[in-house]
Amino acid sequence: MAVDLSFFQSQTAQQLRAEGEAKGQVKGRAEAVLVLLGHRGVELGEEDRERIAGCGDPEVLDVWLKRALTARSAAEVFAPADETGTAD
Repeated sequence: MAVDLSFFQSQTAQQLRAEGEAKGQVKGRAEAVLVLLGHRGVELGEEDRERIAGCGDPEVLDVWLKRALTARSAAEVFAPADETGTAD
């Protein structure tokens, strides 16, 4: 008995895979921000952790990840661009 596997090649399946990959990349970036800040000893409150973990914007997460390299506080990670002294 032949099984129809055409669904896995369909546009819908490809779109679902792409969405899953994008969500995975965002989740990975958020985890990287948290790990880096933790490794550097930057204290985060539960609200800060939730903000990072819940962020779905990869561009924002990239900014936060770059800032996490030198930030001494959560406030430095989340500061508006004009307050950080960097162009982000």
